[in-house]
Amino acid sequence: MLENIRLSFQGIWSHKMRSFLTMLGVIIGIASIIAIVSTIKGTNEQIKKNLIGAGNNNVSVTLRQGEGEYWMDNGVPDGIIPLTDDIRERIRELDKVENASFFNSRSYVDGIANGDTRLDSGKAYGVDQNFLATSGYVITAGRGFIDSDYKNFSKVVLLDGTAAKALFQEESALGKTIEIRGEPFTVVGLINKSESFQPVINSLEEYYTYFQEDYGTVLMPEASWPIIFGFDEPQNAVLTAKSTEDMSTVGKKASEIMNESVLNSEGDIKYKAEDLLERAKDLQELSASTNNLLLWVASISLLVGGIGVMNIMLVSVTERTSEIGLKKAIGARKRRILSQFLTEAAVLTSIGGLLGVVAGIILAQVISRVSETPVAISIPAILLSVIFSIVIGVVFGLLPSIKAANLNPIDALRRE
Repeated sequence: MLENIRLSFQGIWSHKMRSFLTMLGVIIGIASIIAIVSTIKGTNEQIKKNLIGAGNNNVSVTLRQGEGEYWMDNGVPDGIIPLTDDIRERIRELDKVENASFFNSRSYVDGIANGDTRLDSGKAYGVDQNFLATSGYVITAGRGFIDSDYKNFSKVVLLDGTAAKALFQEESALGKTIEIRGEPFTVVGLINKSESFQPVINSLEEYYTYFQEDYGTVLMPEASWPIIFGFDEPQNAVLTAKSTEDMSTVGKKASEIMNESVLNSEGDIKYKAEDLLERAKDLQELSASTNNLLLWVASISLLVGGIGVMNIMLVSVTERTSEIGLKKAIGARKRRILSQFLTEAAVLTSIGGLLGVVAGIILAQVISRVSETPVAISIPAILLSVIFSIVIGVVFGLLPSIKAANLNPIDALRRE
């Protein structure tokens, strides 16, 4: 075998240009497949990261009616009681839960104002002390909520950047008082979403997919929530799973525990986890047909490369007819001749495959820089490409090798 490989390299080196042109189809095919697979993988990972939140692994469990979120503005539904301390603790102690927060919420709250300046349709949350960490908020000025705020039912709030700018324009909001439905609250801190929780937007399509209009967010301690809104309101939860793969399991188990507080299922109202992994898969599947088409087109160039290998090996057999005849005349068996030419074809395409891998990695990086499309080099794709290139050499080198092995030694020696 080693002797056959040595002879193969010797033959390839003696016809460098011809060998390179023969490998070109394999190089282009392998490079195209690696570049396409890397782009697909990078895009899919970006979709997954954007939906899930750059590695924070958060799962939201909310009260839903059918497929839509239940709006608490419609009143507390019958048979839905507040979460007990026991339920909260059981969720926090779930095997794959790293952190958990429970909160009340209202979307599009009217009546948030600073004098005559109003925050149109702001969002309000009554939160526990884990909410900032699990939801990806960071304090940018002032302080967060402290134990005494919860014990004393303090009327204090945190504002995000949008709410602070809408209510106070260029003035500092810290220490100022705002009204929420006629009740005064003191602004003790300013918050914003952590950059790690923001999706990476690479195109207009992704902008429309991930962007959600922000009307401004106001947070207050959950103990102060009943001052403005109703008592005994059911809460939602946001959980941090230990890994991305655990998100679906965590969401399902938490929703099952929370649904123990649902005593009446009228109107199909129950807690349900938002499965972002499924949403990511749905988005990835939208482009699956296009991606498969691109891979089939790239595979055609491999077929062309294989035909080129067969052609050049047939030429090689014709050129070396006398050599084959001499070997058979001194006792070389058909199997030896067959293995020699098959090895040469496999070595030829293997070199083409390796060059194609290098070209594919470079091409993927070029595509990433030019189109600002994320790429992720696929190691399995590289290994399969190299193996596939060897298989091409064996398959398309088989016919020329059989022809060489079946040559009549007398006729071969007579041929000029």
